[in-house]
Amino acid sequence: MQQQPGPLVVIGGAEDKLGECRILREFLRLGGGSHARVLVMTVATELPIDVGMEYIEVFRKLGAEDVRTFDVSDRTAANKDSAVAFIRDATCIFFTGGDQLRITKLLGGTRVDAALHAALARGVTLGGTSAGASMMSSTMIVEGEAETNPRISVVDMAPGMEFIDGVVIDQHFAERGRLGRLLSAVAQYPHHLGLGIDENTAIVIRDRIFRVVGEGAVSVVDAGGLTYSNLEHVHRDESLALCGIRLHILPDGYGYNLNSRRPVTDWGAVSENGGEEWNE
Repeated sequence: MQQQPGPLVVIGGAEDKLGECRILREFLRLGGGSHARVLVMTVATELPIDVGMEYIEVFRKLGAEDVRTFDVSDRTAANKDSAVAFIRDATCIFFTGGDQLRITKLLGGTRVDAALHAALARGVTLGGTSAGASMMSSTMIVEGEAETNPRISVVDMAPGMEFIDGVVIDQHFAERGRLGRLLSAVAQYPHHLGLGIDENTAIVIRDRIFRVVGEGAVSVVDAGGLTYSNLEHVHRDESLALCGIRLHILPDGYGYNLNSRRPVTDWGAVSENGGEEWNE
């Protein structure tokens, strides 16, 4: 019997670590609760000790007894047997924030990369916040201007870690005014859905369906029905004209089917159609 892939918990950054910790609590629940073996990947940050200790304290406070951190400072380390063993032993793996290019540069194509994909395939829960969210997709936003109108020059793209395909993820979305750069990204990759995730907000993805958890919202930008674009006629710094783009705003409790490109407002209907019933 084929094993179901693990869920993805994709966080828009600045998740609550002091109060209810609802998002991190949900990540831990999906990864085994008090029996979880949590691995915190600090590869994205230049302060791995400080950031790692912060998450160790949070997950232990939430009831996890086995919490470890793992940092990769060079690609040689990401190809060691001990590194693969860390991944193999975990029931849930969490990527911290920092720089998403550090993640792809240090892990892409290594044995750790392969072990992470194998872990997800056998049911391990994989989460990430901020940079750890952006890198989840096959094409990721590296950097870009905020609070601006769509232009080709406002966003830089690069290959991601490919844990989920068909999307481009942006984080700290509403707080940093990043709609313009997400529109710029999907204008160049209209076959991808743009997912803008607010701070202290996450999407939990299973079977290509996600639900929203947290205090903000998720903006879904769908350029599949694009009727007109001046993309091929403008210079990099000139404004883009985009007609026919769809925008969905989904707060806590709502969801989205990535295959059908339709919002989910009735989880009972999802269950009746063979999907998993989502319970908090």
